[in-house]
Amino acid sequence: MENNLIWLEKYRPKTLDEVHGNSDIVDKLRAIAKMGNLPNIILVGPPGIGKTSSVLCLARQILGDSIKESVLELNASDDRGIETVREQIKGFAQKKVNLQEGQHKIVILDEADSLTEGAQQALRMIISDYSTSTRFVLSCNDSTKLIDAIQSRCCILRFNRLGEKEIRDRLLEIISQESVTYTKDGLDALTFTAEGDMRQAINNLQATFTGFGLVNRENVFKVCDVPNVDDLKKILDHMLKGEFQPAQSLMKSIFDNGYMAYDITNTFNKVIQNHNGDRDLQFEFLRQIAFLKARILEGIADVLIDVWIHCQMLQYIQKLSQQMIIQMLNSNYLISYQQKFGCQSCNNSKSLKTSKQVNNPSIQNSQSCSIIQSILSSFALHKC
Repeated sequence: MENNLIWLEKYRPKTLDEVHGNSDIVDKLRAIAKMGNLPNIILVGPPGIGKTSSVLCLARQILGDSIKESVLELNASDDRGIETVREQIKGFAQKKVNLQEGQHKIVILDEADSLTEGAQQALRMIISDYSTSTRFVLSCNDSTKLIDAIQSRCCILRFNRLGEKEIRDRLLEIISQESVTYTKDGLDALTFTAEGDMRQAINNLQATFTGFGLVNRENVFKVCDVPNVDDLKKILDHMLKGEFQPAQSLMKSIFDNGYMAYDITNTFNKVIQNHNGDRDLQFEFLRQIAFLKARILEGIADVLIDVWIHCQMLQYIQKLSQQMIIQMLNSNYLISYQQKFGCQSCNNSKSLKTSKQVNNPSIQNSQSCSIIQSILSSFALHKC
């Protein structure tokens, strides 16, 4: 029967000693377990880093065999209304359970930041009214979405994303237990795609091994369905050399494979973070790609990536002669985008650092035009 379990549940930590990462937080939980007096707690951090697993280990250590009848676990993203708080949570808090002196029932509420404001107000009263019999552990990604009255009643513990070594060590333990055939580049690909999320790393490991029987780089990327990382590295190299056409051709091939702009920029961001080179240059790339990602989240067309590549190149070829820069601008590439996204409001005064002028009053997309211009103006190439 155990062989049919998904690995995520099969290898879920049973004790605090089995929890990987966030050692400082785990040490605090050990101290709480030793005292046996659990306070109300808010666990804050991104998904897949062990928040819920850690508190379940803590509850198991404090309550022992009484954990089944003494712990209520709910996911607020599914049951987020005030009825859930009044019926399920309040009903559990009122329930009589035989516990040793000093022990309390525990309510574990995942995704607590999804609760409506009305539900949070009701929960605030329950936390106060049943403090002698029940403790509350709220898990969330963003504690600012919880009302101040709840935050003031709880101890806040902040979890961080797991490091590559912590994820790699856990994966190797599972690989050994399950006799998984793997390659080093496959393990690297798993840690790369996990982004500090242990849950995702374990799921991807099982999916790759089940689907292909071999965990290597190619199979992991097929399962994770991420843009070709090698192509993105080549694009970065072309950009650093000021070679726009090869970079644009590779980017087009990625688009033709069906990947959206958000997926590409997200993966590109990780590629840049792992790039070995000039640190100042790396930070500038990350700053600009964050700007681009924000624009994409606003719903701007995928074509902005091409403009971003071109602007990034121009940013780093300032050591070339002014004449060479003018020749690149005269390639009509940026101007074609300006014409495509032009708007009447800025046609009255347009100027690139060339003799080219852009006038296309027939196109009225002011939002897209302003964003194109904001990208260009950040490199002192265009001002409107």
